[in-house]
Amino acid sequence: MELDFERCYRAVDSRDQRFDGWFYTGVTSTGIYCRPSCPAITPKRQNVRFFPSAAAAQGIGLRACRRCRPDAAPGSPLWDVRADVVGRAMRLIADGVVDRDGVPGLASRLGYTDRHLHRMLSAEMGAGPLALARAQRAQTARILIETTGLPMAEIAFAAGFGSIRQFNDTLREVYASAPSDLRTARGGQQAAIGAGTIALRLAYRPPLHAQALLDFLAVRALPGLDEVRDGTYHRGLRLPHGTGEVALTPADGHVAATLRLTDLRDLAPAVARCRRLLDLDADPAAIDATLAADPALAPAVAAEPGIRVPRAVDGFEMAVRAIIGQQVSVLSAQKTLTRLLTTPTTPTTPTAQVDHEVIADGVGVSRQQLHAHLGEEGRGAGLRGFLSAEDLLVLPDSGFGMPAARRETLRGLARAVVDGSLDLAAGVDREDAVRRLLALPGIGPWTANYLAMRAFGDPDVLLSTDLAVRRGAAALGLPDTPTTLDKHAERWRPWRSYATIRLWRAA
Repeated sequence: MELDFERCYRAVDSRDQRFDGWFYTGVTSTGIYCRPSCPAITPKRQNVRFFPSAAAAQGIGLRACRRCRPDAAPGSPLWDVRADVVGRAMRLIADGVVDRDGVPGLASRLGYTDRHLHRMLSAEMGAGPLALARAQRAQTARILIETTGLPMAEIAFAAGFGSIRQFNDTLREVYASAPSDLRTARGGQQAAIGAGTIALRLAYRPPLHAQALLDFLAVRALPGLDEVRDGTYHRGLRLPHGTGEVALTPADGHVAATLRLTDLRDLAPAVARCRRLLDLDADPAAIDATLAADPALAPAVAAEPGIRVPRAVDGFEMAVRAIIGQQVSVLSAQKTLTRLLTTPTTPTTPTAQVDHEVIADGVGVSRQQLHAHLGEEGRGAGLRGFLSAEDLLVLPDSGFGMPAARRETLRGLARAVVDGSLDLAAGVDREDAVRRLLALPGIGPWTANYLAMRAFGDPDVLLSTDLAVRRGAAALGLPDTPTTLDKHAERWRPWRSYATIRLWRAA
């Protein structure tokens, strides 16, 4: 990826937070790399290099700045929305695919050879897939070191390192500190935390309209799976190595996240999925500027800046929700989904007792705050992960509570996921996934496009045939037939998914 030196240097000189995650600043005179917004004195031009990824900076021996924490910056909005191979690869790496399946597994999912994928990532990101995964492992290890009292050996393997030596060497190279020194410097606790409760901050680019996110999630919450309570979103997670539960509380400049995991190897994918759920890597300034250029949307954008597209932590879950939600009210869909979730095959997250204070990104989280996240006296609500495709296939007809045609559509979806003919992960080829969805009986354009927007992260989907979207368009004085609305919405590209959310809110 080409980085314009003058533009990047101006962003660094102005300490512009909007560029955090877009690129990284390497300072050759000090041997560190920083966020563009680092509060340190602006380095001299001759001592600066710019990098498209933290891994690229680490690749020439630079260490992470201890002051600005560049590895905790929001992810690049470029890789968050791009549908090409590099964008898909970055989303899959963030979800831990390299740690679980290696580079061959990543390359296979993308349809390329290991060597070709390495060339493409190196050209765009300045580092290959192994280096990018290594940077993520280092960040995961730092979080565990600073927020838990787990033994270093357990942290090493939970973060994805193959050996203790690799763990020690990597952290010394990235942070210029031994693992034990990181814990001492940040006040890490010494008591082990059992089932794995971790508190951390998820950074985002402001503005963030938190209430709009919570409103959207609250009206679609399912008993036993997720809920919004006292400004916090709680939900159960089904993760690669087990189950988990998360509490997400939007705050000024970050979202406070409290995670309980049955297997700490799931930390990186859990964080990636939470970021994706809340659309935290979006660039709201760019999105709002495009939408506000339309006089019909300008007042809504001015009144509610920072609207995000709530996405998915589980592609199969979102597909089931979309199919059940076809041509019915949200309330009716919730009743049917609740019946599905009564299956006894869906695991709950074991309750973890929390009796210590943790530190995340330099800010203490008190026992009271942690208990507020997890529920009465620090205990979680035992929220469940959603049904897996395998779970759904063993349900009897009586467990569905819907017409036979829709039941068979769900079973057809589940069979396609189980046999591997349909991939619903965030790193999927969007166009191919939509084609495969449309080939399944009972799935039409609305469902496929809804999944493209919420499960696959397509930023440019307008659901112009949706009744609520049309009502919202009429309320804002916009054309409200599918054809005329589609034509008008050309000016909203490439952010029509965000316009869809705004039209729903206006309905």
